[in-house]
Amino acid sequence: MTGPSRAAPDSDIKDLPRVSTGSEGLDDILGGGLDANRMYLYEGRPGTGKTTIALQFLLRGVRDGERVLYISLSETRRELNLVAHRHGWSLDGVDIFELVPPETTLDPDRELTVFHPAEMELSETTSLIFKEVERINPTRVVLDSLSELRLLAQNPLRYRRQVLALKHFFTNRNCTVVLLDDLSSSQDDLQLHSIAHGVVMLEQLAIDYGAERRRLRVIKMRGIRFRGGFHDFTIAEGGLRIFPRLVAAEHHKAFAGKLTLSGNAELDQLLGGGLERGTNALLIGAAGVGKSSVALTYAIAAAERGEHAVFFAFDEGRGTVEARARTLGLPLEKHQESGLIRFQQIDPAELSPGEFAAALRTSVEVDNARLVIIDSLNGYLNAMPDERFLILQMHELLSYLAQQGVLTILILAQHGLVGPMETPLDMSYLSDAVLMLRYFEVGGTVRRALSVVKKRSGHHEHTIREFRLGSTGIKLGPPLREFSGIFSGNPRYTGTDIPEGSAE
Repeated sequence: MTGPSRAAPDSDIKDLPRVSTGSEGLDDILGGGLDANRMYLYEGRPGTGKTTIALQFLLRGVRDGERVLYISLSETRRELNLVAHRHGWSLDGVDIFELVPPETTLDPDRELTVFHPAEMELSETTSLIFKEVERINPTRVVLDSLSELRLLAQNPLRYRRQVLALKHFFTNRNCTVVLLDDLSSSQDDLQLHSIAHGVVMLEQLAIDYGAERRRLRVIKMRGIRFRGGFHDFTIAEGGLRIFPRLVAAEHHKAFAGKLTLSGNAELDQLLGGGLERGTNALLIGAAGVGKSSVALTYAIAAAERGEHAVFFAFDEGRGTVEARARTLGLPLEKHQESGLIRFQQIDPAELSPGEFAAALRTSVEVDNARLVIIDSLNGYLNAMPDERFLILQMHELLSYLAQQGVLTILILAQHGLVGPMETPLDMSYLSDAVLMLRYFEVGGTVRRALSVVKKRSGHHEHTIREFRLGSTGIKLGPPLREFSGIFSGNPRYTGTDIPEGSAE
C-alpha cells in the first residue's frame, strides 16, 4: 500500500473535474457526473441493474481513451461477456480481473489469473487487488462485489477496516472507483455510506399487475448538488435508461401567450375566443360523450396551422381513434403521415410515470409539439404505483408544459353514463379551463350538452349548449335556456314545445 495522502491544493478542490457515469440520465441527475478520483457505492438487491450500469461506466472510459479495470469477485468473464453481448457491447478494452472459481478445470500449465476467495485470507484478496491495480494503472475501476469481502471479513470491524484500506489505497491514485454491493447482509451497511464519496441506491419493485418497476435514488454525493428523490429507469438493450424526475422549475422558455383556436367558431366563442398557450384544459364527461372528439378537433386545427401535436392514448387504440376521426370528417391520417400529429399508444401496465414524463419532454423539446393531449387521466392513474402521487406528478407535468408555452388538453372520464356522476380524482384545481360534457335526455332521445365551467385566463360564456357529432365534425347549438338541471343529472324542460335537436 502507498503512504498517507498529501493534502490537495485549494485549486484542485475548487476545480474537481467531472467524469461521466456512462448514463445520460444519471449524469443529468448529478448535474454533470461524478467527481473524479473518488470512491462511490452502487447498492441494490440482485437484479436491479448494478452490473449493467457499472459496465456502462467503464465503457464510457474506454470510449474516452482511458484504461479501465473490472475486478470481479462474483461473476466470471464469460458471464460478463454474455451481459455485454446482450446489450450490443464489446468488452474489448476493459481489463477484467477475476477472483471467482473457474467454470472448468484449469490447465495447470496456463498462467492463472483466477482465484477462489473462499480459500484465501481477506488480506491476501485485497493484496491481489492492489497489485493488479498497480500493474494496470487504470483511471476507472469497478469492484464487484463487496458482499464477497464481507463474507471473508467475518465481522463488521474487520470489514470496515478493509474497505477503508481500499479507500486509502486509491486516494493517491488518479482513479475513480465504483463499489457494488448487493445488500446481502442482514441489515444495510450504513457504515459504507460514511466511507464512500457518494451512494446510489437501485431498487426493483413488484407491483400487483404488470411489469416490475425499477427506480434509483442518490442517497448522498459529497460536494455535488443533485436532483433528489426517486427516478424511474428501465433495463433495455444498450443499458439502463434512466428518467430523471421532472422538476418544472428547471425548465422555462419565453413564448407569446396568444390564443389557440379549435377550428370550430362556436366552440371558440364559448371559450371567449379560444384557449391561451401555456394553459391546460380539462374535459370532463361520461364515456363516449365526445371528449376525445373535442380534443381531436384541436389537434387537427394545430396541424392545419403547421404546428406539431402529440396524442398520448392510454385507453384507445390507434385504429379506434382514426375511425372516429373519419366519422367526424377530420383528416387525421393525412396529418399523421406528414408528421404534424403523432399518436403514441401508452400501456399503463408497462410504462412507469418517469418514462411517460420523458416521452412527453421528448415530444416538446425534440419534436417541438405545441399541443399535448392526454387521453385519459383515468388510464394515467392506472400507471401510477400509488395514486396519492398522481396529483403531485401531474402538477409538475402541467407546470413544465405551461413554461414551454404548450397547450395541454386533459381528458377525464366520469363514472357512469347518466344521472349524478363522480370523477375518480379531482383535477379541477390544477386546470386553467374546465369543459363539462354531459348526456341529457329529452323527448325520448339522448342528447349531449357542453359548457365551460371554469377559465382562469379570461372571459368565457356561462351558457350550456347542446352539441352534436356528425360527418362535418362538432356542431354547437344555441344556449339551452329552457332547460334546467342538465348537469345535476335531472334535466327539466320549462318551455312549451319539446324542441328537436337544436344542433342539427
